Amino acid sequence: MVRRVAIVGAGVSGLAAIKCCREEGLEPTCFERSEDIGGLWRYAEHVEEGRASIYRTVFTNSCKEMMCYPDFPFPDDHPNYMHNTKLQEYIRKFAEQFDLLRHIRFKTLVTKIKKRPDFSVTGQWDVVTEKEGKKETEVFDAVMICSGHHVYPNFPAASFPGIQKFKGCYFHSRDYKEPEKFRGKKVLVIGLGNSGCDIAVELSTVASQVYLSSRSGSWVMSRVWEHGYPWDMKIVTRFQTWLGTVLPRALSDWLYVRRMNRPFKHENFGLMPVDGTLRKEPVFNDDLPSRIACGVVVMKPNVKEFRETSVLFQDGTLQEDVDVVIFATGYSFSYPFMEDDSIIKSRDNNITLYKSILPPQLEKPTLAIIGLVQSLGAIIPTSDLQCRWAVKVFQGRWKGMSWANDPGEMCQKEPCLLSPQRYGTSNTLQMDYITYLDELATAIGVKPSLPKLLLTDPRLALEIFFGPCTPYQFRLTGPGKWSGARRAILTQWDRTLG
Repeated sequence: MVRRVAIVGAGVSGLAAIKCCREEGLEPTCFERSEDIGGLWRYAEHVEEGRASIYRTVFTNSCKEMMCYPDFPFPDDHPNYMHNTKLQEYIRKFAEQFDLLRHIRFKTLVTKIKKRPDFSVTGQWDVVTEKEGKKETEVFDAVMICSGHHVYPNFPAASFPGIQKFKGCYFHSRDYKEPEKFRGKKVLVIGLGNSGCDIAVELSTVASQVYLSSRSGSWVMSRVWEHGYPWDMKIVTRFQTWLGTVLPRALSDWLYVRRMNRPFKHENFGLMPVDGTLRKEPVFNDDLPSRIACGVVVMKPNVKEFRETSVLFQDGTLQEDVDVVIFATGYSFSYPFMEDDSIIKSRDNNITLYKSILPPQLEKPTLAIIGLVQSLGAIIPTSDLQCRWAVKVFQGRWKGMSWANDPGEMCQKEPCLLSPQRYGTSNTLQMDYITYLDELATAIGVKPSLPKLLLTDPRLALEIFFGPCTPYQFRLTGPGKWSGARRAILTQWDRTLG
């Protein structure tokens, strides 16, 4: 019988885990190595070991209606897209509203998580923690790892020939905080992800020149979409998901490329993805095209070789007098506290998790990895539903196959997980956002029934199908039902315009 649950990390996923455990009558204990909640979104002036690091000007890429906890909308006075400090305010209000802070042990580092000798019978774990030099071991019935995947930088400097000879400064984007120290410099940013584009645009206001190097290109989207509405409220809908399943693949791909090229033709800006039909997460940046058009950001292909003060690119062009190189090359997942790292990491750094949550090789399903996913949707509602599903699994109350069957085989049969043909390859698990959430929601009995709603509440049914798939939909019915969900859905556009 699962009772005590250890939670690693007090970011947005860790807080969801605490709340979900409490809703099911479990006893959560959350271990947070820093002195505050917020995880990735808590800005610090200096990089802190073992926790995510963001730069001062980070804003959200999902709007407030799409990224809130499903039973806790953002205050009306919050803008659609928020600065990290504004989001941190919301996170703190959420923790206070649901009395979550008393379950968190701050400044406590998890140093080891290992199976107990009788794990095959009990499913229990030994969790070793350290606080102020003092170590402590406790037994837990289940573990939820909510430490995220933006902590350990993927820094492939050694794979770039000549980097040792380069006399300028180079570092990973994790160490970037603000632009002033780069005033008047020539800066090369490597990596066309969200961080790389943000940093390149910001530096273009102070640097003498910014170069942005991309290996394979990317779609670039504005947060502000048709008629000034948030992009995700227009695109992330059940109707759009349904269209993607019923249209022929060739037509679906053509429509996708046409939609992504609508604001501007990516080919003309040196941004066109190598495979434009892949549904990989696009870059969200409202200013990059204009920065390129103004010449203050210059697009470059992949780096071929570094020299003492210059950089040679794959197209044969040589850029002289480069002062700084910033590697915005993303992150690798790592869980150094796991005694047996094969539980999570498998061959070639690929991950196999049942429902993108449970390691399939465990004899008992009492370890959940929360938030190790990537999709065209916000992480907060994703983590919330993952936590609700995981807690049901811990308690043996889920509508799925028995864990006594082969979970490894179950993983291979899952339709919405990693699909290289549609989403490309990544260290995080990629899937279609709505399809994935619906799978979890169905298993725990909280997916809204559109046929039933069409008969009983047609206005709500139409908003759910044609409108944005906001998180409130997963608190309309079933366990964890929230009485304000219907009203929140029917007034979501009002709050956006307000």
